[in-house]
Amino acid sequence: MDMKQESQQINPDMLSGRNRRLWHEWHQLEQGLADRRDITFEVLRRNADGLPTAYLIDYHLRSICGVENEADLNEPGVENTPVFATGFQMKIDIPQGYPCVDAPPSLNFLTVDASGNPVAHPWHPNIRYYGAFAGRVCINMADTYTDLLWGVERVASYLRYDTYHAMMEPPFPEDLKVAAWVMRQGEPHDWITFEQ
Repeated sequence: MDMKQESQQINPDMLSGRNRRLWHEWHQLEQGLADRRDITFEVLRRNADGLPTAYLIDYHLRSICGVENEADLNEPGVENTPVFATGFQMKIDIPQGYPCVDAPPSLNFLTVDASGNPVAHPWHPNIRYYGAFAGRVCINMADTYTDLLWGVERVASYLRYDTYHAMMEPPFPEDLKVAAWVMRQGEPHDWITFEQ
């Protein structure tokens, strides 16, 4: 079955409430990513009516996935040059209460594979790199986007470092250590400007 057209097999006029919104998100992803090679997706989970409630987004983009000399991060006299990877996976989970404002989708990059082995995940001030919440994406203004496609494309701009917030002021970066690296080393050395 052609995944690009799968949502078309369901008549949205027969749906109501949450299911109509789930169909809209699915349809927008199919349409918006149909001709993209840098971003692809697959449905991970469906509700009882066959509508997606979880996605795996594959970013086929080159981005920073860590730094050299990480144990001495941002220490005086230590250069923490970036390490790059090509290819990152992000999971989107849509909670039961979605699309209510208090039930936004969660966006998390995978940090381990199915066997529990670490995998490259983004080094970005708006994506948690360290700790129990590693991989969590902060969109910063959840009430500003209108669909999942907007969020998926926004995260792509994070990976390209076209968009980031590293200053220690509201809305505050998701990862303060990475944000400090961006301000102290990434920007001054122009390491956050790189070819795709």
